[in-house]
Amino acid sequence: MLQALLLGLVMLAAAGPTWAAGDIDTCRNSTAEPVARLAACESVIADDKITGPSRAAAFGYRGDSLMKKRDYDGAIAAFTAAHEIAPQNINIINARGIAYSYKGDDERALADYDLCLQLRPTFGSAYNNRGLIFMRKGELQRALDEFNLAVKHIFNDQSRYLHHYNRGRLQGLMKQYDASLADFAEAQRINPDGSQVPAYRCITYTGMGRFDDALTDCDAALAKSPNNVYALTSRGNAYLGKGNLDAALNDYNQVLKINPNYVRAYVGRGQLFEKRRNLAAARADYRSAANAVAARREDIDTTLARGIAKERLEALLGTAAPSSAGKASPLPPSPAGPRKVALIVGNGAYKNVAPLDNPARDAKLIASTFRELGFATVTLASDLGRDKFFASLHEFGQEAEKADWAVVYYAGHGMEIGGVNYLIPVDARLKADSDAETQAVALEQVIAAVAGAKKLRLVMLDACRDNPFEKTMQRTIALKLVNRGFSNIEPEAGFMVVYAAKHGETALDGDAANSPFATVLARVIKEPRIEVRKLFDIVRDDVWKATNRTQQPFTYGSLPGREDFYFVAGR
Repeated sequence: MLQALLLGLVMLAAAGPTWAAGDIDTCRNSTAEPVARLAACESVIADDKITGPSRAAAFGYRGDSLMKKRDYDGAIAAFTAAHEIAPQNINIINARGIAYSYKGDDERALADYDLCLQLRPTFGSAYNNRGLIFMRKGELQRALDEFNLAVKHIFNDQSRYLHHYNRGRLQGLMKQYDASLADFAEAQRINPDGSQVPAYRCITYTGMGRFDDALTDCDAALAKSPNNVYALTSRGNAYLGKGNLDAALNDYNQVLKINPNYVRAYVGRGQLFEKRRNLAAARADYRSAANAVAARREDIDTTLARGIAKERLEALLGTAAPSSAGKASPLPPSPAGPRKVALIVGNGAYKNVAPLDNPARDAKLIASTFRELGFATVTLASDLGRDKFFASLHEFGQEAEKADWAVVYYAGHGMEIGGVNYLIPVDARLKADSDAETQAVALEQVIAAVAGAKKLRLVMLDACRDNPFEKTMQRTIALKLVNRGFSNIEPEAGFMVVYAAKHGETALDGDAANSPFATVLARVIKEPRIEVRKLFDIVRDDVWKATNRTQQPFTYGSLPGREDFYFVAGR
């Protein structure tokens, strides 16, 4: 869709008058550095001498700059200002529709595309963009009708390429394979070097069972972009269909090393584990896929994959006993009580920012407390890099399936970036805020690790500290970035998430050997006959008092209402 936006803005540039050099040239340059381009556009807009279409174009270019920063609200405001100056300019309206779509507001996006078509019924880009929304929503026939109109109203080779490969992609999803291949062939004729055709045609060939052709196309896409996780996953799916499970597993693992939150790779690997009858690993991958962070504007492939994950997870529950997690420290549970397991992570030895002293001590304290309380297994993991962090969660997810209670406690750096809460591995660099998507661990993946437990699913985060990367981190995401702690969350029913400090606040290390939260938790949790919900109310009050009303723990989520939960049932 972004190609359609850029196409519209190129046309806008061509339609505008000749301007002077300097800020105006920088503002018009779609390849300019985003911060510099935005500043140039601001200067142009501030010049009252520039009026009419030229001023509208400046707002349009500013909107384009803000789109690249993912500042969709700012882009919408800029395109709206441009629209008020030039209300008949369909390229501005189309660009605003794309910004609405990226924001996740499909209704307003569709309204803008409809307005474009009222002004010019032959405007192919609006049909194409409507088709993309309907495809993402799963309304495939409606999407096909729109793409047919987009192809009918082509106005140059760039739009011809775009509209044909989008229709080809859709027809592959609809299993209209011959039509899909015909569209891809036409797109490739127009642009033989385009990367989209082989990446998407690989999926069509896989659906047809033409696995060698699929592999050829995926290889071609990867030759141009070796770390393209979309093409890598599609190649893994082709290998899986062909029966080459080792090659498929290698591709899925490679994808998850590049982007450990990639839904399609988890689903493919889950299906592979099913073929190998490793059902515990399959369930763990399906949980990771089902609970992965959902984008505001999720593509159809991810939506379909997430649906498969949920369906297969439901089908597999209870079908096989999971294998042992391996490294956990087993202790026999109380004969009459629930089986409880815990994963304790203390990250303090950070490699690229100042280390933290408390997390290792806090993790040891909580681990020893849980062992004393008779947890069946307590896994203590210290100073986890990204790969080991995800591996530990994956292993613990299999252990949680065998338990009534599953508890994760984390001490270390954590923060919110772009609306997502992340735990920070010790090897994270985070040169830019967007790096968190591939270098950090989203809270949703931690929640997924406890999801298999039968009764209590609890996550405790003693991680609400200042952003240690604040001085060096490049801001590329205009969405809210919290420098102090985590943001508010709303976990599903049956889960409880406890922050050591309320959202938007920081947790203190304190003057003692352990943090105030860990100290109070280790003491209160040993008291008999305190139900879990009340227990964390007491922890909140005691931490609030111990820190002179500067730190307030907070609990989110809800547990089953017809059952009480006790760390110590009584004596």
